[in-house]
Amino acid sequence: MRPAGARTENHIVIDAPFDLVWDVTNDVAGWPDLFSEYASAEILEQHGDTVRFRLALHPEPDGKVWSWVSERVMDRANGTVTARRVETGPFAFMNIHWSYRETDAGVEMRWVQEFHMKPQAPLDDAGMTERINTNSKIQLALIKERLEAKARPAAADRAGAGPAVAR
Repeated sequence: MRPAGARTENHIVIDAPFDLVWDVTNDVAGWPDLFSEYASAEILEQHGDTVRFRLALHPEPDGKVWSWVSERVMDRANGTVTARRVETGPFAFMNIHWSYRETDAGVEMRWVQEFHMKPQAPLDDAGMTERINTNSKIQLALIKERLEAKARPAAADRAGAGPAVAR
């Protein structure tokens, strides 16, 4: 029996090579430069393809900083990542499945989040679903923009269209 809760699903296609998309989006230590919502990402431990880390959001207007510990297990061969919050905070549970699929237009990156809010949380499941869906669209668009910008110089170099050298 599946626990009570909510589920969101968001995706985007990024016009960049699979290796670039995979490497950058799975470099947790670099997430503050990739996502606009994270102030810091601290790697607590890493064993092979499993990483445990602490994320902190930027402070709210009242100074409160939300942070939590999560764990990710990366499976590059299958283009999937499973993640879960270890310190759940306002969530009874929070699990995230990332999948990466090469398409003619680029790499489709999909996030499926399954969660349930604790009774004392500031939002219920419906409220958090709306917040996650709104923020996911913002973050996915930002990741797409940043990764496509990184991919452009590499593509130009591969095509031999590097800058001309004046003599």
